[in-house]
Amino acid sequence: MSAHLALTQLVPFAAEELDKNKVTPGVLGFVVFAVMALAVWQLMKSMNRHMGKVDFEEAPDPEAAASTPAASAAPRT
Repeated sequence: MSAHLALTQLVPFAAEELDKNKVTPGVLGFVVFAVMALAVWQLMKSMNRHMGKVDFEEAPDPEAAASTPAASAAPRT
């Protein structure tokens, strides 16, 4: 709730200094961008941690093994 009150206190100051020919995102735009950047950084860090835990070994393809000449030339017992 205090963030809402802080923003309502800053709105009158912004209205007094508003230049009709120059409008910028301001501090609120920077804060939103910074929060989004930190969230993406945290997600990437978490993804790397989870991908590091994955131990995946692909099983050999039985059709590819049967079609190689070495596999067909091997003696069967």
